[in-house]
Amino acid sequence: MDSGVIVGNTNSEPRDDMEFESHEAAYAFYKEYAKSVGFGTAKLSSRRSRASKEFIDAKFSCIRYGNKQQSDDAINPRPSPKIGCKASMHVKRRASGKWYIHSLIKEHNHELLPAQAHFFRSHRNVDFLKNDAKIRRRKILAAVSKQYGAYQYTGSLETYIRSQHDRGRFLTLEEGDAQFLLDFFVHMQEQNPKFFYAVDLNEEHRLRNVFWVDAKGMDDYTNFGDVVSFDTTYFMRKYKIPLVLFVGVNHHIQPTLLGSALIADETVYTFLWLLQTWCLSMGGRAPRVILTDQSNALKAAIGVVFPDSRHCFSLWSVLEKIPQHLDYLSMWHDNFREKFSKCIYRSWTEEQFEKRWWKLLNRFNLREDEWVQSLYEDRKLWVPTFMRDISFAGLSTGSRSECLSSYFDKYVLGETCLRDFIEQYKVILEDRYEEEAKAEFDAWHEASELKSPSPFEKQMSLIYTHEIFKKFQVEILGAAACHLKKEKDGTTIIYAVKDFEDNQDFTVEWNESKPDIYCSCRLFEYNGYLCRHAIVVLQMSGVFSIPFKYILQRWTNAATSKHAISERLDEIQSKVRRYNDLCRRAIILGEEGSLSQESYSIAVNAIKEALKQCASVNNSTENHLRLSTSPTPICGPEEGNHSIATSSKEQAPNLKMAVSNIGYRGGEFGKEKANNDNDANKQRKAPSEPGAVNVGIQGSFQQMELSTLRPPQLHDLVPAHLHNRTLRVCASELCHI
Repeated sequence: MDSGVIVGNTNSEPRDDMEFESHEAAYAFYKEYAKSVGFGTAKLSSRRSRASKEFIDAKFSCIRYGNKQQSDDAINPRPSPKIGCKASMHVKRRASGKWYIHSLIKEHNHELLPAQAHFFRSHRNVDFLKNDAKIRRRKILAAVSKQYGAYQYTGSLETYIRSQHDRGRFLTLEEGDAQFLLDFFVHMQEQNPKFFYAVDLNEEHRLRNVFWVDAKGMDDYTNFGDVVSFDTTYFMRKYKIPLVLFVGVNHHIQPTLLGSALIADETVYTFLWLLQTWCLSMGGRAPRVILTDQSNALKAAIGVVFPDSRHCFSLWSVLEKIPQHLDYLSMWHDNFREKFSKCIYRSWTEEQFEKRWWKLLNRFNLREDEWVQSLYEDRKLWVPTFMRDISFAGLSTGSRSECLSSYFDKYVLGETCLRDFIEQYKVILEDRYEEEAKAEFDAWHEASELKSPSPFEKQMSLIYTHEIFKKFQVEILGAAACHLKKEKDGTTIIYAVKDFEDNQDFTVEWNESKPDIYCSCRLFEYNGYLCRHAIVVLQMSGVFSIPFKYILQRWTNAATSKHAISERLDEIQSKVRRYNDLCRRAIILGEEGSLSQESYSIAVNAIKEALKQCASVNNSTENHLRLSTSPTPICGPEEGNHSIATSSKEQAPNLKMAVSNIGYRGGEFGKEKANNDNDANKQRKAPSEPGAVNVGIQGSFQQMELSTLRPPQLHDLVPAHLHNRTLRVCASELCHI
């Protein structure tokens, strides 16, 4: 909770014997009282003496005092908080000049929100000695102004930021949808306590943004969190539900749903809240690569929340916009697309790209086109030429239909309403579980079929999953249609490779000493396995096994193992064989052991004893290796204190949990969680989340204070109202959304 909030201070309660030096002092007291109790204030009225012209009477009230007065034909009615509350304090001036409380009404006709009091307009600008909101705001404006300077933002940034959260934006839902959503969250948590959800309310306590993710999504991110696609397609295309998705890909090339959200708008504020909340749900670990649509707001938010992640635009999202932005080129459309594709796909170096880009713009007179200018400014975020030392794991494709995110298109249609989508969401989870389970079963019970005598094919048949191996196998067979020619000798050898199947020429760089190999087709960068052009170069160079660095663990049968794959590939193959054999035997044991209680007890005891003995053998082996390979220290004690290296045994930052009950009309909505899941405290490497974000855990919202995780740059850049914020939802407040 914010340090400036007064909680439970009995001295702040109004009393009949109180006196004040002025009506302003009385109002200041009433504001402090209101802040401690949890409501906003307003100056309702005041009156001056006709003789002395001095104030003699003033009345202050709750911000919900009175009733909304709005003409029925108002073109753009503003949201009003007035709901007929009578709470107020009336003060008058004595002859001595002192002010006293003439009348006081404490009762309210609505819920009080002490934890959220700092959101009310009347409590924002307070004494900086009691609350550092002003100081934080100056830091925010300075830092974000610098951030926006790179995006050629014009106008008052302070006005821009204020406009994003003072207009009362909220989700446009049908009647009863908000309650339906909350009931769904409660049901999901009853099914699995690890289900995570969070809500964002606007100033009028109306639902603005909602995020949720199931336990499977969090587990998938642990294993496959290297590349994440933040898909805003349904929101941008104005679907009935403003849905955005966090999508990943597992080792069977199947999409994983890493989170879902409903958002009110596409502002920096919304994306900041959503990205930080998602990061919180994933234990604070940032992705290596995050793919998004082309958006300045997203670019700014990701730069703040994930400063160390590689942010890229999805290639298909850029190519899809060409007809929309360049429709006036229709008469040259085919020719333009051909030249454009050659520029972005066939440019081997940055110099080639620059030359072809400006030639293209001059030919089609596009130098003054603003969208084309923005593409060039963001070229390092989407042009394949700049995508070295990166892997998209198949999530960045040239068309939407090829993208794994399109998997969800069959569940979400333009007219799908919220209730229908929630039902479809359950179907999505069921389908995903079934499809992944089938792929896992096939990996255990079916051996990959070899189609050539290639040593590369044999090597990877026991390492890659079936789906990846089939794709890699296509490259193995395609290598027979490639002819190479050495173009440049030296430490790094450059080959020109002619692919007769595609009738295209490619360039391959090979450095045997590192070993590094890079092909201009960029198959490894976009799909995560080596191409036929690289394979033929390795083969002609006398290398008959794939270098270890080009075998991504995420594509192997050991993708979900907690241990990293060894550089000795024969050990990997042996381990996979042993693993598959044990899985088959475990299935047989499960079938036999479940036939009776007696056989079940025998199987369980045998498993426990075997597990104990295996752990003892493995720990003994690890200790022996550790003693025989202990490294020599390379720094003294003082230098060691500055090491940034981490290990799984280091203490993770403590996530303090403070439970906040939720009022629920018709029954108790909140139950305190007895035991926090240890998964939430696993050490992650990532920027921090908001100072306090309310999340749903077992039917209650829990405030997670993460001050120990917040790096200075994030604390300065996140809007002040995101710090130490507490979200608490009452059904009575949401039922009218």
